[in-house]
Amino acid sequence: MARALALGILVGFPIAASPGPMFVLIIRRTLARGWRSGFVSGLGVASGDASYAALAAFGVAAVTNLLVAERRWIGLLGGIGLIAIGVRTMLETPSLTLPTTGREISPAPLPHGGREIGFAGSYFSTLALTLSNPPTILSFTAIFAGFGLRVGRGWPSAVGLVMGVTIASALWWALLVAVVSTVRELLTPRIMRGIGLISGLALIAFGGFAAVSAR
Repeated sequence: MARALALGILVGFPIAASPGPMFVLIIRRTLARGWRSGFVSGLGVASGDASYAALAAFGVAAVTNLLVAERRWIGLLGGIGLIAIGVRTMLETPSLTLPTTGREISPAPLPHGGREIGFAGSYFSTLALTLSNPPTILSFTAIFAGFGLRVGRGWPSAVGLVMGVTIASALWWALLVAVVSTVRELLTPRIMRGIGLISGLALIAFGGFAAVSAR
């Protein structure tokens, strides 16, 4: 199990650290809402990675085949979700931190009656977006098979793999959020708004690509 845990960490860290929409989204949420929102969002991604790693490690073929077969519609929904989050990101006003007290000022209400999402919304939104990419299961399956580790080798190995992937993903997002939080205190509101605009456009582009390429 210790070997499987170590391999799960080695596999999970580069997968979590791969540049993509979640990378952009969590950086933006950390800058706009603080480290708590960023970290909770990262845990949502880690949970999604762990879910797909579990399906691959435990060989749940029925669920895996169903998700892969319906990847077109799942990917389309995920793309639409990214576009919606991108638009919201462009409209969102970041919170500010008073340099003398370190106290955060909440952002102004979103236009058109929009509301701030809480920690639950931050978590489940990134979880859903991570799960909108079923081919990730195939990646985990191929990697695990290459290492010769799966449920067929015993439950401890499968559990160790899933735990390793989860730990690695959570550590990556914690590290990223910590770095971004440090930089956040040095940014002016004007720079924050610029980052928000660029982040929103990037998320819309990712979502558009995912929706168009879903097949």
